Amino acid sequence: MEAFKKFTGTVAVLERANVDTDQIIPKQFLKSIERTGFGPALFFDWRYLKDGSNDPAFELNDPLRAGASVLVAGNNFGCGSSREHAVWAVQQYGFKAVIAPWRGGGDKHIPGFADIFKNNSYGNGLLVIELPSDEVQWIFDAAKGRKLEATVDLVSQTVTVRGAQERSFHFDITSDVKEKLLGGLDAIGVTLSHEAEITAFEATHDVQMA
Repeated sequence: MEAFKKFTGTVAVLERANVDTDQIIPKQFLKSIERTGFGPALFFDWRYLKDGSNDPAFELNDPLRAGASVLVAGNNFGCGSSREHAVWAVQQYGFKAVIAPWRGGGDKHIPGFADIFKNNSYGNGLLVIELPSDEVQWIFDAAKGRKLEATVDLVSQTVTVRGAQERSFHFDITSDVKEKLLGGLDAIGVTLSHEAEITAFEATHDVQMA
């Protein structure tokens, strides 16, 4: 997968919570054995009218969001099934990062992303960012009737949003995930990064096949 790099792009907002994977990529599009071509089906049921034309009422069809590469959504984004196609669809639409809010704490904690969707995202090079709900609400408010741009910097772990005003937000990410994204390493890539050590081990140890 490609290494994650600092970028600046247009922000699209989807002010909806509990967006599940069947809404992200409906089940009828899961028949393909290829990992490409899912971008046009992203949010299919919301995005298009029955005649196949774009629904002007859907948030991502707003001309102010054209070419967006940062998606800001409500909490618990990506809940539902474990389909990896949901991440592929988000990426193939053009998004490089998704931001969602966490709420509460302890037993009442609601995460920004469902765990499986988050792990699938990291495994495919999609950066998912959790921010406090008040910070995400600031972005939603700032986007009303206005085009927003954001610079996403994984090295400094910041998102800087520019509209009528400019504001920067810091986000947390574990060091191992950060290293993998910056290096463009999926699970196989991580293993191959230790190829020399594996080869040396195999050269000094007998390998018996059952």
